[in-house]
Amino acid sequence: MATQATQDILIVDDDDLVRKFLRITLERAGYQVRTATNGIEALKIHEEKPAALVITDILMPEKDGLEILMEFKSLSINTQVIAISGGGAKGRVDFLKQAQAFGAKRTFTKPIDPTELIKAVKQLLIES
Repeated sequence: MATQATQDILIVDDDDLVRKFLRITLERAGYQVRTATNGIEALKIHEEKPAALVITDILMPEKDGLEILMEFKSLSINTQVIAISGGGAKGRVDFLKQAQAFGAKRTFTKPIDPTELIKAVKQLLIES
């Protein structure tokens, strides 16, 4: 099992405040963190150096979290994914349930409880 410092986490969210909150929370827990503002940027960052875990928002411009999940699945990338959303459901579509169907191992509705997030991150990184 790798140490936390070698377990790189990629946060993908178009909301600056959410990205900053997640980055600070995870860095304080001892993780290395990189961030992206959309799915296109996230996939480029991930290609350069694959992350052990990706935390992605679902509703974003350019390429959303569901598209990121589908692309990882099509590339057979074994990166663990946590999906987050402030929207949760729009009309009849529950985006977090869709994210689970596309391979997200955990989901969180915003606002995110930092203690629960750290617990999920630790568990997923142990499983990877």
